[in-house]
Amino acid sequence: MTEIGAGSGLYHPRLFDSYRAFSGKPAALFALPVVRRPGPGVVTALGGGYIASGPPSASRVPAPFLPPGLRLDREEGAGEVQTPLLGEAADRLRIGDRVWLRHAKAGELCERFADLHLIEGDAVLATVPTYRGEGQTFL
Repeated sequence: MTEIGAGSGLYHPRLFDSYRAFSGKPAALFALPVVRRPGPGVVTALGGGYIASGPPSASRVPAPFLPPGLRLDREEGAGEVQTPLLGEAADRLRIGDRVWLRHAKAGELCERFADLHLIEGDAVLATVPTYRGEGQTFL
């Protein structure tokens, strides 16, 4: 890994899962609230269309992580307004519950959110601003 990739490596986004010379564990997630239950095995989360830069492909979209057993709807994917999630785990979720997703590349979190919460176990240790939260833009 180069120094350019070291920051991304700390978060361990999805694209790093396929790197042979790097092993890590996911260290950054984002949460979306469940806002609808359209039917058995389906919930709809609010927002979530944080697509990574690069050529359009399945590797550029976020992926459900918690609770285990959720997947994106292949017909709709992760959307700017809503993200349908399918699977048996959907039947255990209620309106207001959070689902946790992994981003494809490290930049999406800092581009979309003003703050990152540093968590250990059940405790929030600190809240730190992203460059967006500090009022910075780079493009």
